[in-house]
Amino acid sequence: MTEKKLSDLNSTVTEKGIETDFRGKMTYGEYLHLDSLLSSQKRLSGHHDEMLFIIIHHVSELWMKLILHEMKAATVSIQEGELSAAFKMLARVSKIQKQIIEAWDVLSTLTPAEYMEFRDKLGQASGFQSYQYRMIEFALGYKTRHALAIYKKDPEVHQILDEALHAPSIYDVSIQALAKAGFDINPDILNRDVTETYEADKSVEAAWLEVYRDVDKYWDLYQLAEKLVDIEDWLQQWRFRHMKTVERIIGHKIGTGGSSGVSYLKKVLDHRFFPELWDLRTEI
Repeated sequence: MTEKKLSDLNSTVTEKGIETDFRGKMTYGEYLHLDSLLSSQKRLSGHHDEMLFIIIHHVSELWMKLILHEMKAATVSIQEGELSAAFKMLARVSKIQKQIIEAWDVLSTLTPAEYMEFRDKLGQASGFQSYQYRMIEFALGYKTRHALAIYKKDPEVHQILDEALHAPSIYDVSIQALAKAGFDINPDILNRDVTETYEADKSVEAAWLEVYRDVDKYWDLYQLAEKLVDIEDWLQQWRFRHMKTVERIIGHKIGTGGSSGVSYLKKVLDHRFFPELWDLRTEI
């Protein structure tokens, strides 16, 4: 160690106010439960690169947990008419999505030959089974009731997903906000079965179109619309990077969970969560 590094270390240790006696006090590691967090990466193959694979997925699940935390709060805020509070939360979601997208760049350093060294150890486990990702889709209005069958093994998770299936999406409450603002929204949409995937409606498109044509009058609703577009845009970029990373590593092999792999991931790129917010761009 150089003299400068020793000097820096000594100045840090001797700086006044730095706590060194943690007897009876909570430490950083204890607050974050690092003992359990950092002991959760257990390789099944012993192969060096399996650690990368596990950590990328752990990090993504943690970010998804925060997305759901923010989305749930934003949905409640919109229901209560507190749109400004929702804007902050939705802006944070977009920033988180950027972090998840960039994680694919790290995973893409895994080569096909390296992945095949431990792929068989995954069995039928697949990211397709991520219940948090499914909950994000539900929160955005893409409801797939049949997907719940995947989670019957875990009654607690199945219950959480069933509750998410029956809850209004953030787009449902945004459309309700349009109605509260005086827009003439189709009653069938306002009272729709929220367990079904949302489909575009002319009355909703007309309302959003008026918002975009009179931004000053409907500034908060305009801001809400743009925040929703941001989230869908980032999600589709995530889906694209997912698809290309999978194609780069396994080509067109069948996924470990039985899906068609790249072919399935390409198909979901065509799905839109907030169709009217995209269609109106052609009409303006």
